[in-house]
Amino acid sequence: MDTLSYKTVSANKETAEKKWIVVDAEGQTLGRLASKVAKLIRGKHKTNYTPHADCGDNVIVLNAEKVSFSGTKLVDKKYVRHTGYPGGQRQTTVEQMLAKNPGRLVEKAVKGMLPKNTLGRQLFRNLKVFVGPEHNLEAQKPEVLNLDTFK
Repeated sequence: MDTLSYKTVSANKETAEKKWIVVDAEGQTLGRLASKVAKLIRGKHKTNYTPHADCGDNVIVLNAEKVSFSGTKLVDKKYVRHTGYPGGQRQTTVEQMLAKNPGRLVEKAVKGMLPKNTLGRQLFRNLKVFVGPEHNLEAQKPEVLNLDTFK
């Protein structure tokens, strides 16, 4: 038996076959949407997945304002940030965030599911979130993906 024929192929940035994918967030629960989008961005759905390389796809999320929430998260869930000054802790509810910038909600949820290192910051650039059904990335010829059938 020739053991040299069994070589593990490790994907890298140059060999990754990156595609553009369009996802419609209308009617999707935020957490489930974010976990599926993070899986697409990371490339875990591909056979040549490599943990240390950007081999995932570019994802376009449409209708970010029409994402749904289970239970009473719309009123009860709070996002906490700090200004950097003493006593500078600020809280924002999902309802306030949805009214001000609904795209930020999806971005924040997906970013929380990516690695917390330089690779995660680079992968986050592969996400484009749009409020409404229109986007300006037709030149990339994106494919439409139904998240209800995606595992």
